[in-house]
Amino acid sequence: MAPAVCGMLLGLALYTGSLRVVSGAAFLYHDYCIIGAGPSGLQAAYFLQQASRDYVVFERSHAPGSFFALYPRHRKLISINKRYTGKSNSEFNLRHDWNSLLSHDRRLLFRRYSRDFFPDADAMVRYLEDFAALLKLRVQYNTAIVHVTLERNTQAWNGHYFLLTDQDRQNYKCSSLLVATGTWVPNVVNFPGSEYVEGYETVSISPEDFAGQTVLILGRGNSAFETAENILGVTNFIHMVSRSRVRLSWATHYVGDLRAINNGLLDTYQLKSLDGLLEGDLEDLAIIKDKKGKLHITLRFYLENRNTSAGIDSITLPQDELDNFATRAPYDRVIRCLGWKFDFSIYNRSLRMMPGKGNKKKYPQIKPSYESRGTRGLFVLGTASHSVDFRKSAGGFIHGFRYTTRAVHRLLENRHHGVPWPSTVYPITQLTNSIIKRVNEASGLYQMFSVLADIILLRENATAFEYLEEYPVGVLAELEMQTGRKAPNGLFVIIMEYGRNFSGADKDVFYYNRAVGEAQHAWQSNFLHPVIYYYKRLPTEREMRLRPPDWPLPRPDAVHHIVEDFLTDWTAPNAHILPLRRFLENCLSTDLRNFFAESCFLFAFTRQKLPPFCRQGYVRMQGLMGSEGLRRHAVDAGLLEDYTPTDYSGDSPPDSHEGSQDQLLRDHAIPVRPLQHLVNTKDEL
Repeated sequence: MAPAVCGMLLGLALYTGSLRVVSGAAFLYHDYCIIGAGPSGLQAAYFLQQASRDYVVFERSHAPGSFFALYPRHRKLISINKRYTGKSNSEFNLRHDWNSLLSHDRRLLFRRYSRDFFPDADAMVRYLEDFAALLKLRVQYNTAIVHVTLERNTQAWNGHYFLLTDQDRQNYKCSSLLVATGTWVPNVVNFPGSEYVEGYETVSISPEDFAGQTVLILGRGNSAFETAENILGVTNFIHMVSRSRVRLSWATHYVGDLRAINNGLLDTYQLKSLDGLLEGDLEDLAIIKDKKGKLHITLRFYLENRNTSAGIDSITLPQDELDNFATRAPYDRVIRCLGWKFDFSIYNRSLRMMPGKGNKKKYPQIKPSYESRGTRGLFVLGTASHSVDFRKSAGGFIHGFRYTTRAVHRLLENRHHGVPWPSTVYPITQLTNSIIKRVNEASGLYQMFSVLADIILLRENATAFEYLEEYPVGVLAELEMQTGRKAPNGLFVIIMEYGRNFSGADKDVFYYNRAVGEAQHAWQSNFLHPVIYYYKRLPTEREMRLRPPDWPLPRPDAVHHIVEDFLTDWTAPNAHILPLRRFLENCLSTDLRNFFAESCFLFAFTRQKLPPFCRQGYVRMQGLMGSEGLRRHAVDAGLLEDYTPTDYSGDSPPDSHEGSQDQLLRDHAIPVRPLQHLVNTKDEL
C-alpha cells in the first residue's frame, strides 16, 4: 500500500476512532455511539466531551436538529422562552427557559437567539447548530444508521458490542449505544378511504389554499390545533375528530397536552361559531369520495356490508338512518395530525427493542434508568425516553430531558469509569439551609417533578450528610450500585409534586379556595411544592414495586410537605423553614438550630440588613446554640466578656477543669442587649 494511503487511513483512525477488522469487515470503534444530533444527542455529546470520553454522534442530515428544520410545520414552538424573571440566579432562570441545553458557555442560552415568548423553530435550528459548532462536538453528518445489531463478546463492557451500519455500508462498533433519534415516524391509521387523507407532514401551510373550504382534522393534540389555528379564519368550518377528549395542559399539568397558544378552535366550538369537536374511534371510520370530489364520512360497518357490485351511490351513509348525524356535511379536505412514533425498523431482533404497551406503544420499553429492558448498555434519550414519565412530567421535552440525559451520563460514569455520582458533604447544621436552597433554585427538580430527586445520605450519628442532586427516583433501590455512594445510616429524598387529586382532564383547577396557605395543611397542597421523604434504610426493589398507586416512592418512615407558595418562593420563616426544621429534627433526634447562630452572626457582620429568618429567630433568642467558634466571635467583637479560665489548680489540664467552656457558655448565654446593639449599630451604617 502506498505511504500516502497508509497515512490517510491512520489519520482517519485517529480522528474517528480505532479501526478494527472483525470477520473480514472493517469497524470504526468508539466507546460510545450516539444516534441522532437533535437536542438530546448534542446534550449527551457535551457531557461525554466534558469527561474526555471516546464518542461519536451520527446524524443523517447535513446539520443538527433536522426535526426542527421541518416541524412544527407552522414554525411556532410551544416551549416558553422567558427572558426575564427578576432574578440573576442562572439555575433558577432555567426553570422558565424551556429551550436551552446545559453547558458552561453563557453564549448558549436560548434567550440570545429569540426575543419571542414562543420562539420560531428556525431559532432552534440556529441554536443547535451553534451548540454543536461552538462546543466542537464530534458529529458525523450525512450518516444515516440503517441497521444495528449485537456481537457477543465477554471482553466488552456489557458482554457485547453494538454493530452499526450506515447508508454507505460503513460499519461502526461501540461498547455503549445512546439512541437519541426522537419520535419522527408519523402515526397513521388505516381505514377505507384513508388514501384521501393528507398528512400533517405534507399538507399545505398557506391559509389561502383553504379559503372557502370545509375541513376535517383527525387528531386532537397540539399539531392538530396548530393546523386548525392556521386556517381558522379562512375556512367555512373545521371539524376535529379523535379517539379521546381534548386534554388541556393547564388542567392536567402536563406540557404535552393542548396549550393555550393553539386553542382558538375551542372558543369557536363552545361559542357555536360553526367549528366543532367530536370523539370517535378513527379505525371505525370510512371516507367516501363522490363524483364532485367531496369527501363523506361513513362507518366501516356500512362499507363492509354494501353490495360491492353496486355503484358508489348505493353506499349507506349514517345520515340515511340518522338525519341529524353530526358529520353529515361533506368535506373538501381531511388532514391527519396524529403525532409521531419511534422508528424500530433499524434495530435487529437481537437487541430486543420492543414497543411499550397501551398509550406508550409509540415509545421503546426502557427502565427508569433509561436503559433498554432488552439490552444492557443501550440507553434511550430525549423524546423517545418519555415512556418513563409519559403524561406525568416533562421528560419528553428539552426542559426535562436535558436533566435526564445528565443523569444517564452520571450513571455511565460510575458504571464504566468508576466516577461516583457527584456529591457534596456538609455538617448537619446546614441540612435545612441546603434543602431550602435547592427547592428554591433547582431547575431539574422543578421540571422533572416526581421523576428526579435530590438524595441526602446521612453520615453516622447524623453529624454530617452527603448531598446528591437529581437522581432518578425509579431506581432508588439501586442507589448504591448506580452512584457508588453508600447509604447505611438512612436518607432523605427531596422531590416536587402536585396534589394527588388536582390534575386531570375532568378536574376544575380554578375552583374557589384551590390554594393552601397554612403550614399545618401543607399535605393538602395542590400546586407544585416540595415533598421530603425520610427512610431509615434504603428501600428495596420489592418495596419499589409494591409502592402505593401514583406514589413516586414507597411508603416512608416519615414525610413532610412544604406548603405550596403562590410565588414558588419557599423562604417564609414561619410557613416554610420552621416546619421543615422541626421535621428534620424529629427524624434525626437532634437540634439543627445552630444554623441560625452561625449564619446570622456572619450576616450581622457582612450585611446592612439581616434576612427575615435572622430577625425573627436569632435576635429573639430562638435557635441560639453555643459553640466555641460563636463564643470566640462574640469575645473578639467585644460583645461578651472572656470567660476562658486562666488559673488552674493542681495538675488538671484545662479540658478536665470543673466547669468546662461548654458549661460556661451555657451558664453565660449571649444576652439580647449586645446583639440588639449590634443590629442598631448596623442600621446606622
